[in-house]
This record gives sequence, structure tokens and C-alpha cells, in this order.
Amino acid sequence: MEEKKTWDLISIASIPLVMTLGNSMLIPVLPTMEKEMNVSAFQVSMIITVYSVVAIILIPIAGFLSDQYGRKRIIIPSLVIAALGGAVSGWAAWQLPDPYAVILIGRFLQGVGAAGAAPIVMPLIGDIFKKEQDVSNGLGVIETSNTFGKVLSPILGAALATVIWYLPFLAFPVFCLVSVALMTFLVKTPKTKEKPPLFKDFLTSVKKIFHNEGPWLYAIFAIGCICMFVIFGVLFYLSTILEQEHAIKGVKKGIVLAIPLAALCLSSYVTGKLIGKEKSVMKWTTFAGLILLTLCNVWVVFSKDIYVLLSAMFASGIGIGVALPSMDALVTEGIAKSERGTISSIYSSMRFVGIALAPPVIAILMKGSHPVLFAVLAGVSLIGAVLTIILIRPDKKTYAE
Repeated sequence: MEEKKTWDLISIASIPLVMTLGNSMLIPVLPTMEKEMNVSAFQVSMIITVYSVVAIILIPIAGFLSDQYGRKRIIIPSLVIAALGGAVSGWAAWQLPDPYAVILIGRFLQGVGAAGAAPIVMPLIGDIFKKEQDVSNGLGVIETSNTFGKVLSPILGAALATVIWYLPFLAFPVFCLVSVALMTFLVKTPKTKEKPPLFKDFLTSVKKIFHNEGPWLYAIFAIGCICMFVIFGVLFYLSTILEQEHAIKGVKKGIVLAIPLAALCLSSYVTGKLIGKEKSVMKWTTFAGLILLTLCNVWVVFSKDIYVLLSAMFASGIGIGVALPSMDALVTEGIAKSERGTISSIYSSMRFVGIALAPPVIAILMKGSHPVLFAVLAGVSLIGAVLTIILIRPDKKTYAE
């Protein structure tokens, strides 16, 4: 890694960390919110889903704008909007007798901010580092920051909520402003002499990319969606049953929820260091991670024992952590710099699809049987593994030079 870029990387890595805190901190607090606001499990799941749906729609637009006007010019205002959204939600919970609708408005604003911040991190890493090895290492750090945020989130969210249930909303703007300061003063993006393409030319270029690279890109988009669906689905399920069936609440519940996420964080970091620039290694690493994820969910189909569940979820975290850095690297290194922001943003958008779908789908499946719920998770994980084998073919010369 280029030593002069260390502070740049640390500052950039703060963005996925902060954005993850803004969403995942709420997971352990959802049952409490359900009681405090007197809403249903499905309604409280919308607090996660609204954030993600807005991001899904706006992420590709933010990616295009970052290609046109520069990464920092999009990221910094987006962080400010996200901070404003957190403040609105926190104020509503603090001041209003019936805050649910206004909290959703705040979450809408947070989603707008998230769309213009976290997804642009990947192409920014590709811009800053020249060597593929450095890009892979940098993306590994970014994915680790993302997953470390997921590890920290349930513990921090639960701890803040023990003081007062809406404190996670109010803490989020503070985190955003720290990230704004880091990005403003410590990140120097390389200047480019190339003029951004006209929108018409840009569309033609993107269509050409999907025509030439379509199969493997579609596969990676789907796999990213599947990984996020499974991990957020499991977190939503665990957050509910730990409190309702095992009387595990507060910080203790946050620590238990952090177990599979800690495995995800560590395996993501190690994988980012090891995959290098060999795309065939990235393919088989992704496949191995998805097979492990499938087997873990099959295991849980046949047992409701809490220790079996937590062991399987720990191993699932390893599987997802192994797959994600490889897919990040394939997208970032397989697309020309001029379209990198848009394509990687579409990939990030598909990951948000998984996040958006998970809480409401799991809330519905939880009304049925435990085996059916985990059979669904095993099935979608297996689909990801099959897509990896069939459609990601780095031996074919289809990747952008």
C-alpha cells in the first residue's frame, strides 16, 4: 500500500463505517421501537426498508454524478444530508407524541445521503490507487470498515438505547460530521485531464458495457443482493427471538448479534489481503463463501437450538466475509475508470435491495415455521453459488482492460 495514501484510506473508510452505523445500530432497537411507538413488526421493519429503498433508487444517479463532477463533490454534501435525516428522526422521537411518520421522513433523508456517500467509496479507491494489488487491499479495508461497522452497530445501538431508545438517531449526525471533516481535510483525489462524457455518450458507453460484460455483472449484482438479504434477515430474526424467546436484551443482546458480524469482519479483512489481482481466485473464493453460507442455513433448518443457531451464523458470517471483497474487486477492477462510479453504484444499489427486502420478508416468514424460513435463506444462498459457477468466467476475455 502506498504510504502517502494511508490517511486518505482511513478517511474514506470512515464513510462505510458511519453509513453502516446509521442503519445497523437500529437492528437491536427495533423491538423496543415497536413497543414505544405501538406499531407492528412489519411497520417497524419499514424504518430499515425506507432507508434502503431510497438508496436503491438514487445510488445509480449519484454514481453518474460522481463520474461527472468528482467523488468528493458528491460525497460531502451527501454526508450532510444523512446527518440532517438522523437529526429529524431523533427530534421526532424526542418531541412528538406519535413520531412514526416523521421518523420515516428522517430515514428517507438518511437514505438520500447514504446513496451519495457509501457507494462512491469503491470507485474512489480505484481512482486513488494505481496498482491492482493496492486497489484490492484498499477495497479489503473498505469492506472491513463496513463489516466492522456491522459488528460495532448492535453493541453501540443497544448501549445508546439503554439510555433512551431514540439516542441512536441523535448520535448519527455526530458520526457524519466527523466523516465530513476527515474527507474535507485529509483526502486528496487525483486530478484528471479527461473531460466527463456527455450524457448521451455516457449512456451509449454503459449499454456497451452491459452488452459485453452483462452476464458476470448481473451475477455479481445478484450475489451482492443475496449476501445482504441473508445477513440482514438473520440479524432481524435474531434480534426478535433473542428478546422474545430467550429474554436476552440490551447490551447483552447487542454482543450476541455482533458474533456473526465479527466473523464477517475478520474474514473480509483477511480475504481482501489474500485475493490479490487474480480474477479466477476471486471467483472461487466467492463460490466457497456462498457454499459455506448455504450449508450453514441448511444446518439451522433442522435445529432451533440457540447454540446451533449462533454457531451456524458465525460460520455464515465467514462465508459472506469471504465473498464480498472478491465481488468488490471484480466490479472495481473489471470496469474502465470513466464508468466505474456508475457500475459500482448499481452494484451497491443491488446490495441495498437485499437490505430493503430482508426485514419485511423475514417478518412475514417468521409467522410461519422456522424450517421454512431457513430453507428460503439456504435456497437463495445456493442460487448465488450457482450464478458464480455459471456466469463469472474470468478465463473469458470480457473484462475491461
